Amino acid sequence: MHPYLDIHPEVAQAKAEGRAVVALESTIISHGMPYPQNVATAREVEAIIRAEGAVPATIGIIKGQIKIGLSDSELESFGQNRSVEKVSRRDFPSLIAQKMDGATTVAGTMIAAQWAGIRVFVTGGLGGVHRGAADSWDISADLTELAQTDVCVICAGVKSILDIPKTLEVLETSGVPVIGYRTDDFPAFFTRSSGCPVLQRVDEMVALASIIKTKYEWGLKGGVVVANPIPVESEIPAIEIDKTIEEALADAERQGIKGKGVTPFLLKNIVERTQGRSLKSNIALVKNNARVGAQLAVAMSK
Repeated sequence: MHPYLDIHPEVAQAKAEGRAVVALESTIISHGMPYPQNVATAREVEAIIRAEGAVPATIGIIKGQIKIGLSDSELESFGQNRSVEKVSRRDFPSLIAQKMDGATTVAGTMIAAQWAGIRVFVTGGLGGVHRGAADSWDISADLTELAQTDVCVICAGVKSILDIPKTLEVLETSGVPVIGYRTDDFPAFFTRSSGCPVLQRVDEMVALASIIKTKYEWGLKGGVVVANPIPVESEIPAIEIDKTIEEALADAERQGIKGKGVTPFLLKNIVERTQGRSLKSNIALVKNNARVGAQLAVAMSK
């Protein structure tokens, strides 16, 4: 993979010195938030990770090169480019061969992070089983990637637009550990609890790092989900956001939105319906995850 990887000098130096590195996705910049909040958030998240003693590595594809760490100008470019492709496992060969630009999804970022030897990845929320999947079979590639790729993902649960119980069942079937960090309840992105319990709760960072290091030292393949709830002051009550999500889903169905276009459409629709409140919550949970992810990466590096 090395001919296709372009590792930022700061990331390369950190890895050579055995220091903590945290991977970040680029679709949260290109598809997850509007400009200029997306770029501002990306810069703030990187600053939080550095403040915790780790090095951020935002991942994306530029002219067929997989960038492990983006420069400030590259972050700005991803934030303004509305035509950049979303990149999951299936998309790498095409974009690399054609020397195109692409923003990595959760699944795509996990793959590139593993190629670069990065174990910890921070995102907002995972993809999962979509509502109505019994008819549509719409299931995110994030779940299959977690079953086979050795990266720990810190997230605020799965996006509340999904079928959370079915998503957790798929993760269980795939043997993916789902650990609640200081919570007994699996979070639902905008809200702190989905009503679904986690099988394991861990309150101390040293203990969490030990569990994850042990998994990989024993050669157990696949990812780990660390579920970190949105801060209390930033959550949106479930009864409120669930109604908004149902309305947004109805809009998507009426407009025939399907496949990889569903999540960006729904997030934009929800931002509009909540008059920007959901965007503020999204930004808060990403920053919170960055803080926890950086602390975990530092603990694992010791």
